[in-house]
Amino acid sequence: MVRNGVTPEKIIGLLRQAEIELAKSQTVGKICRGFGISEASYHRWRAEYGEQKLGQARRLKELENGRLRKAVAELTLDKLDTSKNLWPMGRQADSILIC
Repeated sequence: MVRNGVTPEKIIGLLRQAEIELAKSQTVGKICRGFGISEASYHRWRAEYGEQKLGQARRLKELENGRLRKAVAELTLDKLDTSKNLWPMGRQADSILIC
């Protein structure tokens, strides 16, 4: 889910720093400008990672990666099974020359 190269660990760190700055009466806009992010990103990250600890974010990433790996493996197996069934002779059809 990381599209812009910002890791969940870095996001959680920024959110913790933002909490400290907010406690010092800084505005969200000023904090976001200091971090170089938009307010929309801050609010989206806060909704997604706001209550998480660093270890929880790592665990979530591991679960997502495992789920994605499993999905890719299943799709690869399905593709291999269907490609063998396309030709009556199996993989031998690749060697047939059509003139």
